[in-house]
Amino acid sequence: MLTCVANSTIRMNYELLIGLRYTRAQPREGASNRFISFIALISMLGLALGVAALIVVLSVMNGFQKELRERILGVVSHIQVSSESGEIADWTQVVSGVAQHPRVKAAAPYVQAQGMLTFDGQVRGVMVRGILPEAEDKVADFAQHMRAGKLDQLRPGEFGIVLGSELARALRARPGEKVTLLAPQGLVTPAAILPRVKQFRVVGVFEAGMFEFDSGLALIHMEDAQKLYRMDDRVNGVRLKVDDLFAVQQIGRELLRFLPSDIWISDWTRSHANFFRAVEIEKRMMFLILLLIVAVAAFNIVSTLVMAVTDKRADIAILRTLGASPKSIMAIFIVQGTLIGAVGLAAGVAGGVALALNIDVVVPALERVLGLQFLAKDVYYISDLPSDLHWRDVGIISVVSFVLTLLATLYPSWRASRTQPAEALRYE
Repeated sequence: MLTCVANSTIRMNYELLIGLRYTRAQPREGASNRFISFIALISMLGLALGVAALIVVLSVMNGFQKELRERILGVVSHIQVSSESGEIADWTQVVSGVAQHPRVKAAAPYVQAQGMLTFDGQVRGVMVRGILPEAEDKVADFAQHMRAGKLDQLRPGEFGIVLGSELARALRARPGEKVTLLAPQGLVTPAAILPRVKQFRVVGVFEAGMFEFDSGLALIHMEDAQKLYRMDDRVNGVRLKVDDLFAVQQIGRELLRFLPSDIWISDWTRSHANFFRAVEIEKRMMFLILLLIVAVAAFNIVSTLVMAVTDKRADIAILRTLGASPKSIMAIFIVQGTLIGAVGLAAGVAGGVALALNIDVVVPALERVLGLQFLAKDVYYISDLPSDLHWRDVGIISVVSFVLTLLATLYPSWRASRTQPAEALRYE
């Protein structure tokens, strides 16, 4: 038994040694061997660049996805509780009901309706949201996005308003100035239906980084909104924040046990489903497109091994006459191709991970050298190139690339194992 193990070890060692020797050119070898080694080096570099590009691009896509998600959820709550009628009479009961769920961290009632703001001859349609500042600050991140003023300056009865940055710019309204809000719920008079009009003082400006909110959202105190829209003590819904934003669907289903039967529950994945689905599809398509680059680089190994097999026909014949089996010959060239792929893969993973982790340093350096800005602040809301490296993505890329490399070695290695010694040595 020991003899069998020793023979197996020797066979494995000589296959490995010969495969390693074929990978690199020796000083005394001819030009053809050096050329094959050069092609092998090019294959390694191509695979490394493909893998590194795939890791960096997916990390940047993850970064954009995370950045957009954080900006959207800075304004939109994780879960929204509403009713079939669109109004909740006893919102305190809803808040106490959802508070029974251990994964609900905060709840805030809101009033939401459409309106029209006018100032200095400018008119803009807006979505008016009445909030309780102390509660809203726990379910959203408006406090982090305030460019002027503070959210707690919204006080009941003072009729203050906080505008999105683009909305304030369009109206040319600054903090301290008074804007006029027109509510569609009008007063019925014998002459006509007159809209409800109220002046609000601008107490703050926020910039969430999403044009949809910055240009069309205005915040007022909930009690002021209830008076303006004649809602008494009713609200349109309750906004919730949970401990895991990716578990909102499960938590939403569980919350139904604590709420009345006429309550509706929606979450951020539904309110912005098309947007996030588009981002996810784009990420997958980028993965497939860049994977083709890795596949091309991996299958360059095929040409390298075919050239190596053609050049080493005499060596293969000699090994066969010395007793090497077809499996051993095949193993030699599999070792050669796998080594090329493994080195390229390792270099690509190392370079891609290093670049993805330091892209916030590399990109500004390139911008300074080239004298341009890739994401201009006056055009893009996300002016910095974000990166969010997921080790799961790195693992998937590594496994897929290695499998492609291994597949690329099979056909040339099989052709080498089919070499007949007599045919190979006939013209030597």
